[in-house]
Amino acid sequence: MDSDDTRRVLLADRGWTTQGPDDLWQHTTVEEIAETAVTVVGPDEPGEDLTADDMAQAHWESLAEHLRRQGVAARAAELSRLQHDVELSQRLRARLGRP
Repeated sequence: MDSDDTRRVLLADRGWTTQGPDDLWQHTTVEEIAETAVTVVGPDEPGEDLTADDMAQAHWESLAEHLRRQGVAARAAELSRLQHDVELSQRLRARLGRP
């Protein structure tokens, strides 16, 4: 949130797939999806020449830069300490049978 309580979407272009029984949607919870979403959005696993800390720094810096392009003064270190919420779309909530 900005200092004026404006919420900002940081990532809306990520996704993943999963497999399971035909009635998987009936057994999937909002909490499971939110937990997976936090994992999926990053930071990524380090490559050969990078550490987990390097990847985390790059992840938070890219999110801070995304906010700066929206006119929000943001620093990676501060951003990493803020609460981050996962918001499910109405379409996904309907698929789960939840309002």
